[in-house]
Amino acid sequence: MSEISTPLLNFAIRGEGEPVLLIHGLFGSLENLNMIARELESHYQVISVDVRNHGSSFHHESMSYSDMATDIFDLLDHLKIDKVSVLGHSMGGKIAMQCALSKPERINKLIVADIAPVLYPPHHNKIITGLLSIDLTVINNRQDADKQLAKFVDEAGVRQFLLKNLVKGEQGFYWRANINAIESDYQNIAKGQVSSSPFIGETLFIKGGNSTYILAEHRPVITQLFPNSKGRIIQGTGHWLHAEKPAVFNKIVKDFLSK
Repeated sequence: MSEISTPLLNFAIRGEGEPVLLIHGLFGSLENLNMIARELESHYQVISVDVRNHGSSFHHESMSYSDMATDIFDLLDHLKIDKVSVLGHSMGGKIAMQCALSKPERINKLIVADIAPVLYPPHHNKIITGLLSIDLTVINNRQDADKQLAKFVDEAGVRQFLLKNLVKGEQGFYWRANINAIESDYQNIAKGQVSSSPFIGETLFIKGGNSTYILAEHRPVITQLFPNSKGRIIQGTGHWLHAEKPAVFNKIVKDFLSK
């Protein structure tokens, strides 16, 4: 049992059977992967988590992947789960990969949705600036916040996703996500995975056909770190492939887990 130095992640469990753990991406929450969770719960025990600084989980200054992987293993220890299959989307995929590389004996199968184990150039800076610029003292609803955020984020769907982090309490609106910690430790979020030993377990990378998060130039490092990996492309989808074509995404995941 590892020593727990931080609180446990917020989590939800549904279904029974072999455990499958789902990890959402940046600015998200466990609700983001509910569609695949509902699909899997009839055959698996599905554990969905809010990663640190997101959803209802604890806030912390560090966003390093080693720390976020430790959060996952602390939760698994708490739940008395020795081995689990893991699916992660975007940043959640990087956390899942870190788990597999750091403690391969505890990972059964690994599914990575539209992310590679590489360093990405900073491309959330405008979003972070926009979120921090919203004057929470003058807004009455999310529509007011949306008007302020529109100056920084053009896509209405992206704004709607981001503003799910805005909640109203007794003292007014506040952010569930720890935007300040995300901003201050963003260099760790952008990093790729590094390991002296590869994860030799079965691994599946699922790419959105229109997304640029997984490119041909990433293949060497993917093969080096995950030699027993295969890839699938969902045509006509971008980075949010699981939400854009859930039926196709769910079938790919279910087929991979069941073999």
